[in-house]
Amino acid sequence: MSTIVKLRDNESQDGLLKRFRKKVAKSGVLSTVRRKRWFVSKSETRRLKKEKAMRRIRRRGVSPKFARREAPNQTTNQPMQ
Repeated sequence: MSTIVKLRDNESQDGLLKRFRKKVAKSGVLSTVRRKRWFVSKSETRRLKKEKAMRRIRRRGVSPKFARREAPNQTTNQPMQ
């Protein structure tokens, strides 16, 4: 996957570099390279994915799906009728 950027008429080197960086970021080349820099086993990938999900759940607060159900209010101090 190559990213080609040609200099336009009356375009500065800074503008060219800015367009190049934007194209590279959009294509996802750098994120792929960073991710594939080291080998990560399947079990490690699963563990990281699970940890990421747990952090996300904690950050958002307890969702109704994971909340504990509370027992119905039972008051023992009141006489039976």
